[in-house]
Amino acid sequence: MSDSFAIVVGRFYEELAERLLSGARGAFVQAGHEEVAVFDVPGAFELPLAASWAARSGRFAGVACVGAVIRGETDHYDFVCAETARGLQQVQLQTGVPCAFGVLTCATMEQALARAGGERRDQGRHAAETVLRMAALRADMQRAQPQRPASNTPV
Repeated sequence: MSDSFAIVVGRFYEELAERLLSGARGAFVQAGHEEVAVFDVPGAFELPLAASWAARSGRFAGVACVGAVIRGETDHYDFVCAETARGLQQVQLQTGVPCAFGVLTCATMEQALARAGGERRDQGRHAAETVLRMAALRADMQRAQPQRPASNTPV
């Protein structure tokens, strides 16, 4: 299993994307992972596909997915938020590779700024910390599995 990590960034709101990326990268660096692969996608809706490619590549122990969706005047927000969350959950369940949902889902830009390394929280950092914890848990569980005796008969 790899000990490398990736960050997939939805770039629809560029200022938020940069702040979220900075927070995620900072958490990985603080944990001793200087080289983190970064992959940009147009927006939050594209995060699950890019996360799937990263997870299935075998190159990464985890993928922090960050981006933002801000409520507008139509139902588009609801669909993007729900499908992004569902897609990321599906990727991690199908691949076993942790994919953190570091997507801001806010009513206003002000709320998003406060959660992207602003006054309330740093969702990018939180996503990376979640991936690090889950990857460590996965590694611990794999090491804890009892070893089967070698056998020449198929199981």
